[in-house]
Amino acid sequence: MTHQTQPESLAFHFSTIKDPRREHRREHSLIDILLIAVCAMLCGAEGFVDFEHFGNAKLQFLRGILALPNGIPSHDTFARVFAMLAPEQFADCFQRWTEGLRCAVSAEVVAIDGKSLRRSMDRGKGKGPIHMVSAWGQANRLVLGQIKVDEKSNEVTAIPELLRALNLAGCIVTIDAMGCQTKIAHEIIGAKADYVLALKGNQSTLHEEVKTFLEDAEAEGFPDIAHGFLKTEEKAHGRVEARCYWICGEVEWLTHHGRWDKLRSIGMVESTRTVGGKVSVERRFYITSLKPDAEEFARAVRGHWAIENTLHWSLDVSLNEDQSRARTGHAAENLGRLRHMALNILQRETGLKRGIKGKQRNAAWDHSYLLALLKV
Repeated sequence: MTHQTQPESLAFHFSTIKDPRREHRREHSLIDILLIAVCAMLCGAEGFVDFEHFGNAKLQFLRGILALPNGIPSHDTFARVFAMLAPEQFADCFQRWTEGLRCAVSAEVVAIDGKSLRRSMDRGKGKGPIHMVSAWGQANRLVLGQIKVDEKSNEVTAIPELLRALNLAGCIVTIDAMGCQTKIAHEIIGAKADYVLALKGNQSTLHEEVKTFLEDAEAEGFPDIAHGFLKTEEKAHGRVEARCYWICGEVEWLTHHGRWDKLRSIGMVESTRTVGGKVSVERRFYITSLKPDAEEFARAVRGHWAIENTLHWSLDVSLNEDQSRARTGHAAENLGRLRHMALNILQRETGLKRGIKGKQRNAAWDHSYLLALLKV
């Protein structure tokens, strides 16, 4: 992966996007529209009406950094531009910009997972909610890329396309059971990365073989079976969670071993959660191209959970994504990508020791802090 000590500016990257409007309808420049939207979202705005109100409230500040020959665009202009903007161009712009922020991290865990934009459905037109698959770089705390799942398809077809768009050399890619497919493993190995793939019923034979083998071996104390083991315990807010990780390199006996590129190990994770005196136990099973190292396996599994606990939680709670009603054209997809952009900026800024909501408030109150965010 690349690392630039001084990444190109957002304005530079936005300049590579083609303006979808006819020339006679370009009262406001595309760069101004996109930068106002980013600034507004960094300050807590959630939609097109917010963008307009933010622009008018911050007109004097914005005139210091933007041209604004015709003032602030209306909310209708924001809505029209985001609906027309080619999502593929915005995605390319996003990934080039993000790659400039990304620091080289040895064996970085890159978690792949999907999330639906719940309010993007349009029952009147018979359209379901938009589903986006994202890649989250755990060490960098960045959304590295995302792709919209085609309405007539699913994550299995979208994930390989996303993988091909990312620089994954040397990374550990983690995916839940939906992505446990031979062609996806092949893509990851082809990208010079490793994989940790969760197992469930969609790979019924493999899942049952791994489950039976590891549970029997654990019950008998792994007699004469080389394996790695690690136990961790976390206590927070009255909850105690103990996790046990087992990983074993004996995989040649698996029925379809040869179909999986560089399959080296199988793993099991047991989570025991105690809350208010109630105990629940859950076991999950994995295949991986990693060597049977329990600490590395545990780091990858924990890294995958971060996409749910950090990325999806922040999008819903801090950026209120699930309440967005943008539906026209490409608006929902492009706004989703804009949220990822804002989240990357807010996550990357570490000078202020506050959460995402707190940083948004500071950006709204303090123009110098907002300017610092734009230079992240």
